[in-house]
Amino acid sequence: MSEDIRDILDIERGSAPQVSKEDILGTQKKKISLPSGNRQTRRPEGMAREVFALLYNDKKDVPPVIETETGPTYKLQKARLGMRRVRPWVWAPFINPAREDGVPFYHWRRVADEGKEYPFAKFNKKIEIPKYTDIEYKEHLVSETWTQEETDRLFDMCELFDLRFIIIQGRWNLGDYENAVKRSTEDLKDRYYSVCNTLTKIRGGNVNESKMFDAEHETRRKQQLERLYSRTPKQIEEEQMLIQEMRKIEARKRDRDRKTQDLQKLISAVDKQNDSRKSLKIDKKTTHHRKRPTVPVRPTRVDPNNFEATTIKFPDIKNSGVSTRSQRMKIPANVSQKKVKNVEQALESLKIKLNPIPTEEICQNYNDLRNEIVLLNELKAACSSSDFELQTLKHQYETLNPDGILKIDPQLLEEMASLSVDDEENEEVTDDKVKLEINDQEIEDATDPNILPKNVLDII
Repeated sequence: MSEDIRDILDIERGSAPQVSKEDILGTQKKKISLPSGNRQTRRPEGMAREVFALLYNDKKDVPPVIETETGPTYKLQKARLGMRRVRPWVWAPFINPAREDGVPFYHWRRVADEGKEYPFAKFNKKIEIPKYTDIEYKEHLVSETWTQEETDRLFDMCELFDLRFIIIQGRWNLGDYENAVKRSTEDLKDRYYSVCNTLTKIRGGNVNESKMFDAEHETRRKQQLERLYSRTPKQIEEEQMLIQEMRKIEARKRDRDRKTQDLQKLISAVDKQNDSRKSLKIDKKTTHHRKRPTVPVRPTRVDPNNFEATTIKFPDIKNSGVSTRSQRMKIPANVSQKKVKNVEQALESLKIKLNPIPTEEICQNYNDLRNEIVLLNELKAACSSSDFELQTLKHQYETLNPDGILKIDPQLLEEMASLSVDDEENEEVTDDKVKLEINDQEIEDATDPNILPKNVLDII
């Protein structure tokens, strides 16, 4: 307790030995000294643990005094110089077999290699140039633009310069041949390969080994390359502008093709719709006086599998269990809100409830009606887009050709105008058409009590 107080007050402790709890209770155990073999050597202060671990192995043996590693090391071994006599070298002359003048040269070589061929002579590869006789030339190789002397000189130079036609062409009019006919590189190649192919043919060689060379094509290629490199910055800029315009034209063409395909799909959908209407009218006339025990399902006017882009694919509930028919009339969530609003506006203009009674026939007809409304809106959008493109092309034509007038088929303009007029008058005549349709249908179905009365769902 006194020692603690001294520590708190920062007072120096006395020199008397400290009395601990173990001394009072007598529980302190005597330390047992371990044999020297089992003692653990302490790491010297300041030495890293990794360095200390390198001093001893797992058995804690004393590290070796001399080197014990005798295997290969990462360093290159020094040359082992023996006591044998060095092989003698001499300054000796040699002649290169690739040279025809036989000029001697000197180099150091071993005495044991005396008499051997120059080792670099094997790299002297020669191209085999075909030879021809005077008889072969007169019978098969005569040309109107080449003489025999020029042909002989060409083959001699090909053998001398190893078919380096650029060098041959540069030396063609040198020395004694300044007044000779000037030949281009293409002319030299054409004459050489034509003679080689003729010799191969008359000597019964393999025709597949013939060398084909088109001098006209090579000439045009070089001319085009020269034109390409001799362009001015203004011409390069104009070419880049033309390339960009061409890309824009191609992009517009792809858009027109895509719109044409979409319009073709819409037209096919309308044709299929008209065919289904005709079949429905025929079925009504033939089955008008027959009693039907069950209510028939009206066939869809537009196949959603073929025209998914223009129609709404309503859910087809085929799972086991209880379900309501109203679920079949729900518009899927993937349909855009704009398309949904257009459908609702069309139904309100026709004075049709948004949620009619979900009988079997009403569900089918209601879904068909909404699909046809979507198809009608798509046709209107395609028609307006085509009209806009037509007027744009007309103005462009008149701008480029002020004196000319673009003639448009009047039947096409009448059809487009009638379509716009029908859209304006649609709201006015809707009520009358609905009333007439309801009255006619009630009169037709009055004789059969099993047939439900039709409604305005068959209009559109």
